[in-house]
This record gives sequence, C-alpha cells and structure tokens, in this order.
Amino acid sequence: MAILMTIGEIARRSGVASSALRFYEERGLIVSERAGSGHRRYPRSALRRIAFIVFAQRIGLSLEEIGAELGKLPADHAPSREDWALLSGTWTARIDERIEELQRLRAGLTECIGCGCLSIDRCHYSNPQDQAGRRGPGPRYWLR
Repeated sequence: MAILMTIGEIARRSGVASSALRFYEERGLIVSERAGSGHRRYPRSALRRIAFIVFAQRIGLSLEEIGAELGKLPADHAPSREDWALLSGTWTARIDERIEELQRLRAGLTECIGCGCLSIDRCHYSNPQDQAGRRGPGPRYWLR
C-alpha cells in the first residue's frame, strides 16, 4: 500500500505552496486521492513529479510542455530510474540553448540589445538607424 501524504506534508517536503499544488493538480500534472473527509492525499511519488515540475520550469518549459513530458511516465506506479532517464535525456539540448541565451543576456546587459532606443552610446554603432527594428519588435539581439 502506498504511503499517502497530506497537502501540507507534500508542500513542506517539496517547498511548493499548497495553492501551487492544487493548481498543478487542476492541470493534471499531479494526482491525489480524496480521503473520506474530502481532503487531498498524495502518494509519496508525487514528490518526484513536483520536483520535476519545478526543475522543468527553471529550464524554461511551459506547463503544457511539462504536462506532455509527465504524460510519458507510467500513471499506475512510481516511475523507475529508466523512465526518468528517458524523460530527461532529451533535455540536454534545451539546457544548452538556455545557457547560450543566458550568456547572451549577460553580455547584452551593457551592450546594445536592439530595442530601438539608440540611447546608449554603443547602440548608434551596433544598431544604426534601428536596423534591428526591421526584424520585428522587442530586443531583437536578445531574441535573435
């Protein structure tokens, strides 16, 4: 029989607010059982799914993407190490892209970002007559 935890216990252990846990459940990212009193009871394996959600959000996955990834895991039992390895194995490229983006953001903090303001003395040379604006709105050098 699976060990069931209250929403408060899961919130404390995962570091995620109870309101977020209810939201994740509404979105189908985690599941709970209802006690006779109607209170939520989560299997201990929900902690791994919650940690996965937090991690995935940190690397930039949307909740829809997270839901699709979690949908690849078995619903009737706790995922195995192999299940998690298959799931996370496709993320290396995504993480590398994120690292590159963050490096561009860091470098761009003191450089022209292609926003069209032309107020920094370098912008006049990096983006003459707002050439970046022809690529579309926003900070074009950051957005590529």
